[in-house]
Amino acid sequence: MDVISILKKNIWFVLSILVVTLSLGFVFSDGLIAMEKAWNREEYSHGYLIPLISFWFIWQSRKQLLEASKQGGSWVGFVIVLFGLLLGFVGELATLFIITQYAFLVTLFGLSLSFVGWRGMSWLWFPLSYLFFMIPLPNFIYNNLSSQLQLISSWLGVLVIRAFDISVNLQGNVIDLGVYQLQVVEACSGLRYLFPLMSFGYLCAYLFKGKLWMRAVLFLSTIPITVLMNSFRIGVIGVLVEYWGIEQAEGFLHDFEGWIIFVGCLGILYLEMRILAKLFIKEQDFSKVFVVDAFFSPAPNSEQNQEYSESVQLPKSFVSACVALVLMLPAAAFVGDRQEQTPDRSRFTNFPLSIDDWQGVEVGMGQEYIDTLKFDDYIIGNYSKRNDHVPVNFYVAYYASQRKGASAHSPKSCIPGDGWRIGAFNQRKIDGITSTNGEPLRVNRAVISKGKNKQLVYYWFQQRGRIITNEYLVKWYLFWDALTKKRTDGALVRLVISLPDDMDESQGDQKLAEFLQDVFPLLKNYVPD
Repeated sequence: MDVISILKKNIWFVLSILVVTLSLGFVFSDGLIAMEKAWNREEYSHGYLIPLISFWFIWQSRKQLLEASKQGGSWVGFVIVLFGLLLGFVGELATLFIITQYAFLVTLFGLSLSFVGWRGMSWLWFPLSYLFFMIPLPNFIYNNLSSQLQLISSWLGVLVIRAFDISVNLQGNVIDLGVYQLQVVEACSGLRYLFPLMSFGYLCAYLFKGKLWMRAVLFLSTIPITVLMNSFRIGVIGVLVEYWGIEQAEGFLHDFEGWIIFVGCLGILYLEMRILAKLFIKEQDFSKVFVVDAFFSPAPNSEQNQEYSESVQLPKSFVSACVALVLMLPAAAFVGDRQEQTPDRSRFTNFPLSIDDWQGVEVGMGQEYIDTLKFDDYIIGNYSKRNDHVPVNFYVAYYASQRKGASAHSPKSCIPGDGWRIGAFNQRKIDGITSTNGEPLRVNRAVISKGKNKQLVYYWFQQRGRIITNEYLVKWYLFWDALTKKRTDGALVRLVISLPDDMDESQGDQKLAEFLQDVFPLLKNYVPD
């Protein structure tokens, strides 16, 4: 039977797949568009391949899936579809893409289960779970992970440099070679290797026909492989810079070294599979342990085509799931018109440099930091009183929207990146200052040190009428306010004062409290409630 005849005989099946595809694309359009934009970043550029690989595995299992569908789908899948649609509706109301993206996968899983049942899911669990690698991490997790990997890679990179008998000093993520200084920035954290390698490691673990623990080791090993290889790359760059100049850390050579390291990561992963097969699966050769036949199986011949001549029956659970998805279209259209609200405010270009007895001097910020922090407005200034040699550094970063991959970076994550070590860390109530919710102002307090230098830091998150000191509570209220207020704006406020030998911590606390008494009432014009 030819292809046209098969399609005519299964017209309802074809139409249902078309309706599901278009409906999913419409209902979850905002999250899917945002996800595709994230794939333009180097660390997520592998995202374009993930759905293609997933679809290929599904296509290779089409015969088994159609056979499974004859036994009927599962009504559990219908329930999961309802939950996924509800989750997506909430994500759209909250204008948080990450919720919409995961809701898409939940709904897709439910649709699959409602069609092929639990038996068919034995063929679908891998391609569906593989799709998780195409979704970018939540921004606050990405920032914290990047900061930690920068510190680890810098430390290990310095060990490599010292192995070549080169004198080097490390301060946070800054490698000091004397004449040259190398900063291990976000792009060198190793995430551009880690995410693609983890997705490839998951694929290899599936194709590797060993025991479960071997597969788990194979997948999880991608993390230390990435960290070690990225650190080695940083160390090699340091050695090259020491002997041949700063050009070795720039331009084409820098990018080419990155490709070489990634190929090296793949080589180590392959070697690991060979070792596992040699030690623990001795009775089989490697071609039988690492099975890739699914990629090269031949297309169905004319005889096999006869198997698809029967009409594909649509399980009632799948039809019900499709109806629920279609009924969601009007709601998705309504929610799609829901615009995020951005309140009116004064810009920090108008923030006073003279505040009572305090006189401020505005301090600039390098463009590379501005590009990384992605705020919409900011101020950095050093404020001091007359004849005062220890100024208060005042910094506020304001975000008009925190749903599109830009959000306030926690100083707790960023401080170690500049080489500072956090000593004491607690919360402090500032007497005499009432916060926006009517309670006394409470701030995070940290004492940090780098070499002989010591500083006292206050910071908090000022978000839509709340003063928040817990980074994770910030994320909860971000979701809740997006859902109930259609707002995700907010700011990070940070104060820093140096603690020279002639000033103890209590004096620093007193000075920061005095500055807060004068500056805090002004913030409401720049960070609206």
